[in-house]
This record gives sequence, C-alpha cells and structure tokens, in this order.
Amino acid sequence: MWATAVGVARVRALETERENALFRDPLAQAFATAGGLWPSSPPLPDDEASRRRRLAVSYSIVIRTKFLDDLLQQASASGVRQVVLLGAGMDSRAFRIDWPEGTRLFEVDTAAPLDFKASVLRQERAVARCERITVAVDLREDWPGALAAAGHDPAVPTVWIAEGLLIYLPEDAVELLLARISAQSAAGSWMGLTLGSRGVIERLGADAAPGSAASMWVSEMPDDPVGWLAGHGWEADSHTLRERAAAYGRPISTPPQREERPGGLISAVRR
Repeated sequence: MWATAVGVARVRALETERENALFRDPLAQAFATAGGLWPSSPPLPDDEASRRRRLAVSYSIVIRTKFLDDLLQQASASGVRQVVLLGAGMDSRAFRIDWPEGTRLFEVDTAAPLDFKASVLRQERAVARCERITVAVDLREDWPGALAAAGHDPAVPTVWIAEGLLIYLPEDAVELLLARISAQSAAGSWMGLTLGSRGVIERLGADAAPGSAASMWVSEMPDDPVGWLAGHGWEADSHTLRERAAAYGRPISTPPQREERPGGLISAVRR
C-alpha cells in the first residue's frame, strides 16, 4: 500500500503540470520523488495490458480527486468544520484547499506513511491552511477511539473522505467501516466515497502483476449503492466516472464496453 500512495502522488503531480489541470497539488511531486525515504518499488511491467490498466487507474485518480475536492468545498460552505480523511496517504488537501476559519482536519493512517509524509512536509516547509491533526492508527483497530482521543467531536457535523480505500477492504470490513463512520456522524455530516465499479476487478485486477495496486483489489460496490447507504442513514448520490469526467471537460473518448450501472463516486449527507 505504501507504493500505492506514492503512485497516487505521481498521478497528481502529472495533473498539476497540465495547463488545464483540474486541480493543483504543489506537494505531489515532493511526495512522488522523495528519494531514499520510501521503500523502492519494483519496475512496472511494460506490456500493453499493463499500460492500459495504468492509464485507466490514473484517469480515475484525477477525476475522483476533483470530485472529492468539490464535495469538501460544498460541505465547508454548508458550515461543516470537521474533516476526517480515512487512509489519508499522501493527501495534501490540508495544504492546498482554502479552508474556512476554524476547520480541523484529521488524517487517519498507520504510522509509517504518516512519518514519511511528515519528513517530506518538513523538507518542503509546508504550512497547513487549517488545523491539521494526524491520527496514527490501523483502520482494522479502534480508530474511532483514537480519533476521539485526538479531539474529534461526533456531536457536530463531520465530512468524511474514504478515497481509493474501500476497494482494498473485504465486504465485512467495508460494512464495519461504514457503521463506525455512521456512529460518529451528527446530522448534517457529509461523506465522500470512491467504490470499485461493478466488474472492475475482472477487467483490471484479474491479471494484474502480483504486488501491484490492482492485484490487491477485493471489493466492488453493491448493485444499489444509494439504497445501501440509505440503510445506514445517508442520503446519497451516485455518479459514474464517465459522467463526472464529461462534466469536468475531460470526457472519456472510448465508448462504454457494457451498460454502465450506478457509479463509484459517491456523495452523501447524514439526515
């Protein structure tokens, strides 16, 4: 998973260099190239299928980043001042988004990526634009307890982000994570999720190289993600990558290979 987090930073760094970038992440390049700080990853396979897979994954990272940036800004505009990034990885939103005064942003991840991240942030003399609090805990453990100990207040609304996370968790772990989020969410809370689209493991993960990100995918979204989240007390909207890409002026040029079901980009509000 470490190499995966740095791979996401590489994609964000490349997007940042584009003239018509959908977002700017000035720290992404530093995370992607911090020599000697992160374990080296094996060379990537260079066959056509692997290149297509990397292109598809990179494209999805760019679109989902923009989608969740917009969601966070909408939640902030609605008055939410608590942000929790679950499996934060190399996320730099604390540093690149203009947060309203009083925003507290919690980054939840294991100690190793948070320590690596801290070393890069020190090198870059990065200054957060909100109160940033790191919470070193494994999401398989009592992360709600660790989050509460760090100062999270479940009595006031929170915006939760689980980006590129749930696809790596088995179905029972996804259910537990959602139940825990829901238990810590006051009315008026928001949530942004990325879910593995139906069939994506067969299309991109089945023949992926051992140890690659796609080889570790285990969970796809339910057939009815909106109904699934309603059962947990959330009013959700579901979007496909294709829909959002077109809305952002970055349309997918290839036609859909099959009927596209409800999509894996989810925004939800706790009522």
